[in-house]
Amino acid sequence: MTHTSTFYQRGATPIFASQADPRLHYCLYVPHQLADDDRAPLVVVQHGTARSAANYRNQLKEFADEQGAVVLTPIFPAGLVDPTDLHNFKFIEYQGIRFDRMLLSIVDEVASRYPVAAEKFYLHGFSGGGQFTHRFLYLHPDRLAAASIGAPGRITQLDDALPWWLGTKGFEEKFGQPIDVDALRRVPIQLVVGSEDVETWEIMNRGESNWMDGAELTGTTRIERLRTLEKNYRSHGLDITFDVVPGAAHSGRKILPTVERFFTDQFKNRSNPGT
Repeated sequence: MTHTSTFYQRGATPIFASQADPRLHYCLYVPHQLADDDRAPLVVVQHGTARSAANYRNQLKEFADEQGAVVLTPIFPAGLVDPTDLHNFKFIEYQGIRFDRMLLSIVDEVASRYPVAAEKFYLHGFSGGGQFTHRFLYLHPDRLAAASIGAPGRITQLDDALPWWLGTKGFEEKFGQPIDVDALRRVPIQLVVGSEDVETWEIMNRGESNWMDGAELTGTTRIERLRTLEKNYRSHGLDITFDVVPGAAHSGRKILPTVERFFTDQFKNRSNPGT
């Protein structure tokens, strides 16, 4: 007889509360064939504004089964502290909550229960999740095997002349650590966006809480802003793959197969370091 708690440890799991902060949650997809002594790749997908974490998890089931990977999708609810807030996690720190540390605590929690290689995991985020992903990268390059940054509406360039979050001026004072550019250079980075991702209503929103004057100088569309980030990253010698998905507008679902291919290549490279 299978115990209920054991049954729900595999496949698409329930939504769990974070033990570090029960206001935050996560769900998983764990391949049934995963053995207790495996060292499975851990793929973390950070949701965007809509918090569609379970949808991403479900879309990655086949990929996870094929690759023997565990998929973790954190859920950082809207309305924390301020019931009208939608953007909290995107800028890493919000009302005393450090979302980078919260993610790491969830990763550690998952690693205590599943046979995953959690010391270096694979992180993808689209839209608001893409904002979180590249800012998390600045703080924790040592924890990432690869990073996939999808269509962020607001970018943070590696530029100490620009104030946070347009750039990295005051980064060490804000976060208590400098940016290790040498470590960033060791992380394979995918920048990915749809060829038709050209709507501007959500990213040219002057006067809203997630606006800073100067954001408009990075580009009008998400494509233009991601190209600005690419130029900035290449000027610092970062390892960049830039992918444009034909026919895709602002759709995390449609760019996901391109993300899967990028991560599959990275799995192979880590298995064969000489390649």
